[in-house]
Amino acid sequence: MVARLANRFGPSRPESRTPVEELVLTILSQNTTDANRDRAFASLLDRFGTLAAVAEADEPEIAEAIRIGGLQQQKARAIREALRRLGAERGELDLGFLDDLSVEDALKWLLDLPGVGLKTAGIVLLFSFGKPYFPIDTHIRRVLARVGWIRGGEEPHRRVNSILDPEPALMADLHLHLIRLGRSLCHPRNPECDECPILERCEEGGRRIG
Repeated sequence: MVARLANRFGPSRPESRTPVEELVLTILSQNTTDANRDRAFASLLDRFGTLAAVAEADEPEIAEAIRIGGLQQQKARAIREALRRLGAERGELDLGFLDDLSVEDALKWLLDLPGVGLKTAGIVLLFSFGKPYFPIDTHIRRVLARVGWIRGGEEPHRRVNSILDPEPALMADLHLHLIRLGRSLCHPRNPECDECPILERCEEGGRRIG
């Protein structure tokens, strides 16, 4: 599947960020576009200079700085509390200690942070530390439900991580490619199945085309 997606979309290019930046950016990405996420993050740093200063700021100030990303009050609370808890527990804004933990223990620590769910925690673990945990966003969930990897009321992270080869590089490529597929072809309505590079492996696409 990864090879077919790579042939269609080209190589994936994950961006280089610190783990704490990845955490904050992923919180900002909830229910918005990548462009607005990036604008909100840039606005946050323009306003406060550093994430350490964000941790000491008032929530309304943080919310105003990230307004362009939407859900600003909710995200401001989550970002400030996550940064404050990290600073209080570790003495600095550094998630490097997660690299020494098992996937299960690192996941548990991140999920204890306010505003952090499986997708956010998974992105930090996979892209910042190369840990084999596959994160699922809205686009990926839609694609994999149509492919047939996710059924009904199944928890998608548990299901997909039980299927995939626990190879971090493969997981990272697949994650990025599936997002591109979901955005460009596998739309919520009127998916362009006849253009899909993985049509042969898609249950719903086969029904639509067949």
